[in-house]
Amino acid sequence: MALKSTIFKADVQLADIDHGCYTDLPLTLARHPSETDERMMVRLAALAVHAYQVQDLCGGDAKIGFGAGLSSPDEPDVQMVDFTGRTRLWIEVGQPDDKALAKACSKADAVIVYAFGPAADVWWRGIQAKLARLNKLQVWRLPAADAQALAALAERGMALQATLQEGVLTLSSARGSVSIEPLRWQ
Repeated sequence: MALKSTIFKADVQLADIDHGCYTDLPLTLARHPSETDERMMVRLAALAVHAYQVQDLCGGDAKIGFGAGLSSPDEPDVQMVDFTGRTRLWIEVGQPDDKALAKACSKADAVIVYAFGPAADVWWRGIQAKLARLNKLQVWRLPAADAQALAALAERGMALQATLQEGVLTLSSARGSVSIEPLRWQ
């Protein structure tokens, strides 16, 4: 019998000072049985960092949300789709392979990867040359310790404050606070 996803609810109060975006994000996250709290929270952080693009890219005529994730490898972890059904933003977290990223670039206007964890540097050295030709692709590195610290904020019902200022995302809750400054690789 297959295990079911665990449902997490997150009420995120976003203050994106860098982009002038102030909004509340009521989110539902389905954590696949094989997904860690760390990966789930990296997905949430990625959505918070890019929430401003709903207004900036699409004038508010788009939805940003979570894809099917691990249960459907042909869908992004986070996506923004405009009212015409066009995928404007495709976000992957982890260390996807080059073929999956090339396919994503053919389906979306922009593709972003947030690599994290102790193996991210090894993954990047092995795939960097293959990804250089993908002009729609950005690759960012989250420091391993910061991504691990995000897991401590995970709970089934989360009330989070997210502040983005000078490229640093700070997620805070009653459980603590974590600041993350992604490093751009590509």
